[in-house]
This record gives sequence, C-alpha cells and structure tokens, in this order.
Amino acid sequence: MNSFDVIVIGAGAAGMMCAIEAGRRGRRVLLLDHAARPGEKIRISGGGRCNFTNIHAGPKNYLSANPHFCVSALKRFTPADFIARVEARAIAYHEKTLGQLFCDGSAKEIIAMLVDDCRAANVEMRLSTSVRQVEKTGEGFALSTNGGAFQCAALVIATGGKSIPKMGASDFAYRIARQFGLEIIEPRPALVPLTFTAGMIEESRILSGVSAEAIVSCNGASFREALLFTHRGLSGPSILQISSYWREGDELAINLAPGTDVFAALKTARQQNGKQAANTVLGRFLPKRLADWIAANDGAQGRLGDCNDARLKSLAAAVSDWRVKPAGSEGWRTAEVTLGGVATDGLSSKTMETKSVPGLYFIGEAVDVTGWLGGYNFQWAWASGWAAGQAV
Repeated sequence: MNSFDVIVIGAGAAGMMCAIEAGRRGRRVLLLDHAARPGEKIRISGGGRCNFTNIHAGPKNYLSANPHFCVSALKRFTPADFIARVEARAIAYHEKTLGQLFCDGSAKEIIAMLVDDCRAANVEMRLSTSVRQVEKTGEGFALSTNGGAFQCAALVIATGGKSIPKMGASDFAYRIARQFGLEIIEPRPALVPLTFTAGMIEESRILSGVSAEAIVSCNGASFREALLFTHRGLSGPSILQISSYWREGDELAINLAPGTDVFAALKTARQQNGKQAANTVLGRFLPKRLADWIAANDGAQGRLGDCNDARLKSLAAAVSDWRVKPAGSEGWRTAEVTLGGVATDGLSSKTMETKSVPGLYFIGEAVDVTGWLGGYNFQWAWASGWAAGQAV
C-alpha cells in the first residue's frame, strides 16, 4: 500500500493550494482527482480568464451559518498574498470592476502556476483516479481507488460542492462528512439565474436579451449591477448575487433606474410637453423594449398630459420598485457555486480540521462558506487551502 503524510482529494483551487503548502513544509503529499485534468473550474471561470480574487474580499462578502468562521483564514491569506504569487509568475492581470481581478490572457496561466508549484513542492498528482472508499485506521486513513490503495496520516477533502455537474461536481464531500458524523447545511444552488412562472415567461418574452443596470433587493441584501432578461427569467450579476439570499416564495424588489427620480422625471416631462408618450420618457433612462413593456403593462400608453399624478406614481413604481416573485432557479446545471455544505461548527477555523476526527480536513466550496460573485469564492479556496496546508 502506498503511504503518504497527506492525501488531498480534489485538484481544484483549494486542493492544489493545500497540496502546495503541505509539500513546501516537507510533507509527502498525494493529490487525487477523478478528472483527467486539474483545475477544470478554474479553466472555465471568468469566461476563460479566471476572476482569481477580489481586492475587497473580507468576511462581509461571505454567507455561512457562522459568519465569523471565515475570518481567520481570510486574514492570514489575503488577496494581496495571492496577487503576489501571480505577479511573481509574471501573469498579466487587470481589474475589471468592483475589485474583480482577471487574467489578461487565459485562466490556464493560473492552472499552470499551481501545477508547477505542486511539482516544485514534490506533490505527487494522480488524475483520472476515483476514490471508492475511505476508512479510518489507527494510523490515519485508508483509501481504495480505481488506481490502487493508499494510506495517509492526514486526509483533506477538497472536492467542492454540487454546482456545475457537467464538470464532474458531485456530493462526494458530503458523503464523506456524513460517514464521519459531521453535520451538513443543506446545499443549495447559488450565484444562479432565477426563473419565471410560465405565465410570466410568456408575458416578458419580448424582453429576452434586454440588459439594464438595476438594484435588486431581497431579505435585507441589495446589489447594484447589471440585470439581464432571459427566455426563462432573470440573470446578470445582480440576479446571480441576490440568488444566494433568495428562497422559494420570496419576492424581489427591483429598481430598474437607480439614481433616477422617475416620478419627478415624468412630471417634468408632462409639464414641458404633455403630448409625448410615457414610454418615450421612460426610454431616456431604460432600454426601449423595457420602456415600452413597462408602459404597456402599467396601462400608460397614452399622452402624458392625460396622466394624473396617481398614474405617474404608479408608472414610476413599476420602474423603481418592480416586484416579482421568481418561480425557482436554473438549479445546479448553471449555478456557479454551492450554498451550504459541511457545517463549520464541526471544523477548526484556524486549520479546517474536523474537531471530532483528528487528521480529517474539509476546505473550499465543500464547506458552508459561500462568497459573492466576483472572485470571492476563489479567495476562500486559496485561504482555506492555505490554512489547511499549514496544519496537515
């Protein structure tokens, strides 16, 4: 049986970071993944350019049943720490918006950096290797795989959540956690488009492809970013962000004209030229198709001069306080990350080791720590992987 100090299951962002750090400490490390290539989620992220971190990443940008759990790891391995590695590798990057950092070239540059660092740290990487069984032994853990049997003193689970199943995502981490008696916070699709009811889909069909800046609010959270109408509902950064806070049956409050006093604009336009149509005025700060749709839905298709203040207020509310109740989400197929996961109450926030099973660690997306859209989840992967790598 092949014996290692540390076995890391999952050659994604968190897994490779952990393996690198453990290897640099002189540990004999085996990194396993069922995929044929490492870092597949990294490769497709950011449109192929990898939004590898966010310069503003901090505890406020993460959701968890225990919002304080992520503080230790994020403070000890910061965005600046990962940026330093990117710069040392001479990978060109840029800030796109809101602190989001992307490669100028390809996400493959980040993968190559991590793979090379694994190699330099003497990490043994075995791909296309599926773990069939994990058992606790007196010395640590025994693994049965399609590539043979292995044993180790420390075992790190870095297999992520259930998002993007076409990339090979599975519930492996949760199965291992349950096997060893750990609690699971119900996993949910996060950073995911939301869908309309059949009736609403038909009603809004004309808006498919229309995009507008919006403030989207739900359950105390608000995000001001682009919103996109799709043939099934709503998407775009603002919707992906709010999806982590939305629950079935909840209503979204959407301001489609942030920073504009729509009622005042309509009233002024009525005074200046009462012959113009309401949709014409709305078209000054909304895409034309959206302006036409809102005016038609609100029954304000005549001249502004024929609209009293109550009618204008109703129309303004349809723009600035549009209320819509999504039917659901697009689910795991398009979700960028997983909300929920291995409960943090059973883990050390400093090392990511389970409190009840010495030598067993969970890191990255497998844990109940979920970041906002925009590089935050990668930063959690680097930070949690680094933290575990210092301890295994």
